[in-house]
Amino acid sequence: MKIIIAAGTGFLGKNLEKYFTDQGNEVYILTRNPKRKNEIRWDAKTLGDWKNSLENADVLINLTGKSVDCRYTEKNKKEIYASRIDSTKVLQQAVDQCVNKPKVWLNSSSATIYTHSETQLNTEENGIIGDDFSMNICKSWEKEFFTFNSENMRKVALRTSIVLGNNGGAFPKLRLITKLGLGGKQGRGNQNVSWIHIDDFCKAIEHIIDHENMSGVINVTAPNPLPNEEFMRNLRKEMKIPFGLNAPVWQLEIASIFLGTETELLLKSRNVYPEKLLQNGFTFKYPTVEMAFHELINPF
Repeated sequence: MKIIIAAGTGFLGKNLEKYFTDQGNEVYILTRNPKRKNEIRWDAKTLGDWKNSLENADVLINLTGKSVDCRYTEKNKKEIYASRIDSTKVLQQAVDQCVNKPKVWLNSSSATIYTHSETQLNTEENGIIGDDFSMNICKSWEKEFFTFNSENMRKVALRTSIVLGNNGGAFPKLRLITKLGLGGKQGRGNQNVSWIHIDDFCKAIEHIIDHENMSGVINVTAPNPLPNEEFMRNLRKEMKIPFGLNAPVWQLEIASIFLGTETELLLKSRNVYPEKLLQNGFTFKYPTVEMAFHELINPF
């Protein structure tokens, strides 16, 4: 296959590129700073020569978006919004100009679209979508993506949870704080954590590409979300760290200012279930967090 990954130089993009390249596929990366032969320059908001790379592509994957791991200042809020909407809009313009469009377009979204939920299990069909800055970003993003239907091209919005891997994302930070003895519960500890192992993430993307009946919104997450307190306890156990100091909300509020982030990333309860993946025959290699942590901490 010919696969185009927009903004593919981050944690998820690098893992997807390796996964698909190892299988003999051609993978091209759209990036602001191309450094390799398979990287193509784009600015994620204006049409340019990069649009020619979409011609005759089998798959387009858009991972563009400023990280939400920042303080929600007005400037950052605008950038978070614009980076997602502008890139989706310009990719649609490029697709519309293709003679031979990509067969499937997978666009990032987030499991954060669902409201804070400690009891309600959010499936694609029954999930409750809320109304705050993060959720409204996701809603606007998906609306922009699904506004235009392109003939003979399938569209999928990936409502992805926290992806656990050793070479980026949240997991290296979680390992570090646990190693330092700070791996207790965060806040009350009863907020649910929805997560997926990076290997299962890559496999899920392949599964969606291969199954032409899969379209619309899809939850990309493991089937066993669990409370933050249990999540951290399992990590300590696997790392053989006997204790972890708890972090009450007031401490997290102060720390988040110094770390340049928001407490929402730790305290929001994400209780998300991958109903469509399971209904379409996807098998998780790491369905439980114990299995995921064991592989990540003892990879060989």
